[in-house]
Amino acid sequence: MSFFFRYRAAVILLAVVPLTGCLFRSRKVEQPVNPVQLKTATQQELIDYINTQAAKIQSMQATVDIDTTVGGVKKGKVTDYQEIRGYVLARKPAMLRMIGLMPIVRNKAFDMVSDGQSFKLWIPTKNRFMIGRNDVEAHNPAQPMEGLRPQHIYDALLLRRIDPQNEIAVMENETEIVTDAKSHKVSRAEYVIDVIHKDEQGWVLSRKIVFSRLDLLPHRQLLYDAAGNVSTNALYWNYKEENGIEFPWQIEIARPQEEYDITLNIIKLDLNQPLPDDKFILEQPPGAEVVHLDKPEAHSSADK
Repeated sequence: MSFFFRYRAAVILLAVVPLTGCLFRSRKVEQPVNPVQLKTATQQELIDYINTQAAKIQSMQATVDIDTTVGGVKKGKVTDYQEIRGYVLARKPAMLRMIGLMPIVRNKAFDMVSDGQSFKLWIPTKNRFMIGRNDVEAHNPAQPMEGLRPQHIYDALLLRRIDPQNEIAVMENETEIVTDAKSHKVSRAEYVIDVIHKDEQGWVLSRKIVFSRLDLLPHRQLLYDAAGNVSTNALYWNYKEENGIEFPWQIEIARPQEEYDITLNIIKLDLNQPLPDDKFILEQPPGAEVVHLDKPEAHSSADK
């Protein structure tokens, strides 16, 4: 009988609770609204886009405005430098030249060139001619811009194709709720292509290419070092199409470990125009101080 009464009490409780409304309450869940319909793509379609766009661009030359910020937590302060005019030339497979001009007078602030393996950097105001290798990092908190390598700029400017022989690509489908400038909660949806590269140590995460589902264009690229740390965080805005090539006219290149950030705002862009070898030659000026950045003693001499 005891079991019967307990069972009947449970039945009565279940019958009464929905009528009273005292023991529970419901609430509406706010639905984030996207301003436009999200676009969809498969993993293979995104990989094909990366490889197709990479194949279309063999060279570029651009007039740019260069914004530079140096510093962060490690340095203890952040310094914003005055915007300067500059020029960027790139030619596959790995050639790059970047020239910055002083404000107003337009004299050279720096001239940097790389063949993909080694690089040269000329700073006229310091009468300093720097030489180094792209694969040798130099972390000097006192001089964070010494960590700048032409390869960092090149890799952010031109998306590399995904090599099926040495790389594996997989897709993530990410959605997060963010708050816009008017405090409205909106859903941000992205596709992420993770590129895993095979080297002497095995398989490592090489980069992530992030596509917005609003337009299915790459708006971010994360590059990783061998230890799995983010070495470059590149952001892409203001895409324009020319001759079937979509290219961002604003590119932000952040190097979190060296704590510097360079933004290139393109003023004029020419793609796939001939760039002869002499465009990538930088001779050592007579009387310039030569600094080898891949040698430990370079830091002490460069700080003077």
